[in-house]
Amino acid sequence: MINMSNKREKRSGISLLLSIIAVFCVFGVIVFSVSRKISKEMSASAIQNLSESLDLIQCTIEAILRNEAEFQKLIAQEVARADDPEEYIRVHEKNQAMAKLSLIRSGKTEGVSNTGEQFTEEGLDFSAGGTVAGMPVSQSYLNYMGTWSYTIKCPVERDGQVIGTLYAEYIYDTIDQSLPEDGFYNKQATLYIMDAESQRFVLKPKGMGQRSAGHLNLADFYRANNIQDPGIQAEVNDCLRTGRNVLFYHDIRGVRALSYMWPVNDGTISLVGYVPVEAIQQEGRTVNQNIAIVVISLLVAFLLCIGLYYRNWRQQDKLRREQEAERKLYNQQLSEALRAAQIASESKTTFLSNMSHDIRTPMNAVLGFTTLLSKDAENPEKVREYTQKIMASGQHLLSLINDVLDVSKIESGKVVLNLEEFDLNDVVSSVDAIIQPMAKARGQKFHLEMTGGRHEYLVGDETRINQILINLLSNAVKYTQEGGNIWLRITGLKQRSSQYEHIRIEVEDDGYGMTPEYLETIFDAFTRAENSTTNKVQGTGLGMAITKSIVELMGGTIEVFSEVDKGSLFRVDLELRVAEGAPDHVHRPEPEETADLNGMRFLAAEDNEINAEILTELLELEGAACEIAENGQLALECFQRSAPGEFDVILMDVQMPVMNGHEAARAIRALEREDAGRIPIIAMTANAFAEDEKAALDAGMDAHVPKPLDMEHLKKVIRQFDIRKEAR
Repeated sequence: MINMSNKREKRSGISLLLSIIAVFCVFGVIVFSVSRKISKEMSASAIQNLSESLDLIQCTIEAILRNEAEFQKLIAQEVARADDPEEYIRVHEKNQAMAKLSLIRSGKTEGVSNTGEQFTEEGLDFSAGGTVAGMPVSQSYLNYMGTWSYTIKCPVERDGQVIGTLYAEYIYDTIDQSLPEDGFYNKQATLYIMDAESQRFVLKPKGMGQRSAGHLNLADFYRANNIQDPGIQAEVNDCLRTGRNVLFYHDIRGVRALSYMWPVNDGTISLVGYVPVEAIQQEGRTVNQNIAIVVISLLVAFLLCIGLYYRNWRQQDKLRREQEAERKLYNQQLSEALRAAQIASESKTTFLSNMSHDIRTPMNAVLGFTTLLSKDAENPEKVREYTQKIMASGQHLLSLINDVLDVSKIESGKVVLNLEEFDLNDVVSSVDAIIQPMAKARGQKFHLEMTGGRHEYLVGDETRINQILINLLSNAVKYTQEGGNIWLRITGLKQRSSQYEHIRIEVEDDGYGMTPEYLETIFDAFTRAENSTTNKVQGTGLGMAITKSIVELMGGTIEVFSEVDKGSLFRVDLELRVAEGAPDHVHRPEPEETADLNGMRFLAAEDNEINAEILTELLELEGAACEIAENGQLALECFQRSAPGEFDVILMDVQMPVMNGHEAARAIRALEREDAGRIPIIAMTANAFAEDEKAALDAGMDAHVPKPLDMEHLKKVIRQFDIRKEAR
């Protein structure tokens, strides 16, 4: 059975070999036929390529002539606008293409030239009728420098009247410089430029053909190249007369060549020359050689493929096994990616669970103490106690919301640093004023050290630096046991540049510490250390993520070192630009005064009934009156109906139906009444980002107060307007 199988495989192999030989024989015949056909076609194609090359040179020369003519027209326009056209010509500088520029005023036979001599048309022959861009062009001639040239004349018109004729002399060398340096057909082609009327050769471009003494005219070209056939000469003369192209074969100095006569610019000049046939057919021979090389290469490659077939066949099974292993690895990677996505989803779910707990805790306090407040409304002491606790819970709830919005804003790339000059000592003092009471309340000791600083005044975002310090220090207070220690060290390091202060901020505590596992995720959003000691600490788990993002936005670095039950150390390195011309002493701002609202009248645009009721009540407690408008349109109409000075301040919500706050503010500022431009308009909105404040100011408002409304803040803002009134 095995023997029969081997015989079948042997017969199959012989049949395959015979089939391959037959295929290659047929292929050889086809290649030979195609090679002969290609040789003929390539000769014809080479002639076509020669025609295309001549067409390209023709187009190049005609483009040069047109550009010269168009430029001459522009000069003619400048001459027409000149107060003294002749003086304009005298001072006009020569350039590489235009050897001479002359002007003859209408009615005169002599004119001026930029070469300083008197100019006449005598010696220029325009009788052939040749034109460039509709302007007459002369026959070629040798100019005063002994260079073949031609002149184009152009009328100079002013207000529809011809005031003169502008003559520009151009040299053929300019055309030579614009043609390709390496010629065509590997410099084996010979090319001359001939003036068609005089049949004089005016230029033999560089790089075009073999270098020789050259020919003076067409008759000399005939003699030098033994072109004596009357029929050929008659055909050439006919082409010159009719402006047709001509190609003809001829033996030149014992070499078979293809001669040509190619008119340019409607036959005013012609391209004359020849190309050896050998050069034309070289491409066909090269193609045949390349075909032979390709065929031999294919044959060798095919034989190698047969030799490698068996080896490849044996490798197929191995390859299949490797592919199977790759598929398994790919599936494993997909599984890991799915697991990572699930972990991310679980992280968000955990965050929502934490947020649900952390938000419900202060909300429960707000609702619970509100219920108690309604029951103990007659007990002033209880009312004050419940109110303070409701306020504290509301502030905590607001801080949770601000953290979530802050990290969302950082992730979307919308955070922009507000770079201003600030005093580092002021920042540290304000942070100390916040952290010291927190630490004392837990019986902790807060240590502050500042060493090595060279500059007190720096340039940076003071608010964000303050946020970094508060986040790190408040965490240290939260996660340190009662009676523990907290250190804030600010050290000036060696400067890398005299313009920048290199500072290191270290926040250290001897508190609970963190596990190595948690240290790997401490700067990830929505993560918090969880254990029996710390799980009572409230927070979103966003503080460290926000801190790291702000530090990196400032171009700095942050590191953390910690051990369980031994404490933690956070290290921040920043480079802040040194403020220029900083004062020698620290200016301590005076405490801000607040305005007395008693007797003031407010116009408030507020579409939420509860917010409107709260605002009215708060203002009445301050002795002020308030009129509520439900949208921006009603606020505008109410102000229009009011008498001048009836309202002292306008409080403007932003997101309202019919007309929003920005539109209403712009409309009020546009009113034609004396107080429309000066009445204070304060944005009162829950949109509390910096870009929201900028948008309000751009709309014509004077200030921005975020919701929930803080009356003390509002009174400070209104006090600023009182100061401005007193200044006026």
